[in-house]
Amino acid sequence: MVLLGEPGTTRSSKEGCTGPGRKRSRSKPPCRSVVGSRLRFLALARTRSTVRNLSASMSKIPTLSEEERAHLLPLLRSAQWVETVGRDAIYKEFIFKDFNQAFGFMSRVALQAEKIDHHPEWFNVYNKVQITLSTHECGGLSQRDITLATFIDQASLM
Repeated sequence: MVLLGEPGTTRSSKEGCTGPGRKRSRSKPPCRSVVGSRLRFLALARTRSTVRNLSASMSKIPTLSEEERAHLLPLLRSAQWVETVGRDAIYKEFIFKDFNQAFGFMSRVALQAEKIDHHPEWFNVYNKVQITLSTHECGGLSQRDITLATFIDQASLM
């Protein structure tokens, strides 16, 4: 039996990862328990969540002003984008001839989204693609959404 904390041994009891009574190889990391892994994961998740919340509160991306909304949203509505209920976002559904066309469209949008660092929420089944745009950093619609919506409309025609 290997005792926990014994110098040069694994961190497990009984028959540790390296076998009963064997010393741990320097090239292999010690065994980790599921509980220990879960605790490290939770600590990391908590840290990431804190960073995300901090960055959202310090966001330099402004939501659209009332003047911008009055000018830009009618243009998007004329292109069949709709404002979502209960959330500051826009939504549109696209229907293509088949899955290949839908997937090609999504690929074009994904490449552009990566370039401008703004990613849509989307859902795809066969030839149908549903897209919702909202800027998470500012908690609503921003110029990024307008830019991506304009590109998405152009990409759907290719």
